[in-house]
Amino acid sequence: MGLSMATAEMWVERWERRQQRYAVGREERFTVIADVVEHITADRADKPLVLDLGCGPGSLAARLARRLPDAEIVAVDMDPLLLELARTQHGSAARYVEAVVGEPGWIQALGLDRPLDAAVSTTGLHYLTPDVLRHTYEQLAALLRPGGVLVNGDHLAPEGSPEAAGLVAHIGRRQAERQQVFAHEDWDSWWAAVADEPELTDLLAERRRRQPRNGTKTGTGPGLPLSAHVRLLRQAGFTHAGPVWQYGNSYVVVATR
Repeated sequence: MGLSMATAEMWVERWERRQQRYAVGREERFTVIADVVEHITADRADKPLVLDLGCGPGSLAARLARRLPDAEIVAVDMDPLLLELARTQHGSAARYVEAVVGEPGWIQALGLDRPLDAAVSTTGLHYLTPDVLRHTYEQLAALLRPGGVLVNGDHLAPEGSPEAAGLVAHIGRRQAERQQVFAHEDWDSWWAAVADEPELTDLLAERRRRQPRNGTKTGTGPGLPLSAHVRLLRQAGFTHAGPVWQYGNSYVVVATR
């Protein structure tokens, strides 16, 4: 049985609400990412080519497609269930590819025919181990055209003194409390509810069959701090790397090729 539009819409909407628990200023972060991509592609004569890393059910791809209707977006994720939600709910936004970012062969699976103008991600790279992340940054630098950008929106590990790190965490927590995001279901309860959805039974079974895969995941919490990401990006060949937006421990980091 195929996935109905109504079912996909319901589960994507629940995903959107749930993710607000984990990404402080999530909608603003999406907007900043789109601002960067729009700016970097403004003078392109050809159709811009954008890669969405760890696309999930298409949240970022859909927003980019609305902002940049002439862009070609390729969206990649390892999760067959989330990809099917994306294809059903946001099918016109992107070409969706199933592959594990950082594993051998993932670049070839994308089927790219020209250099990228931008690679983007939101809460999609923090699960990579440092070695895999470093190699992935090198691969992305090679895929981007000169002047192209990697734009990563994510929650990053705190650094500095315990007092400074605690203040950053407090700011993010207070914002989340004001927005009442903790009233939404969390990661575990969303997936528990998915298990009771008949239309998603086969996709959930396939998801469980494929995980874990080759140790690329370290968990869902923030991994490296900002300074480590900047260092790895510079080592990978990016000429500039740094944050353009921050709220609490939620960042948008831009690296220019």
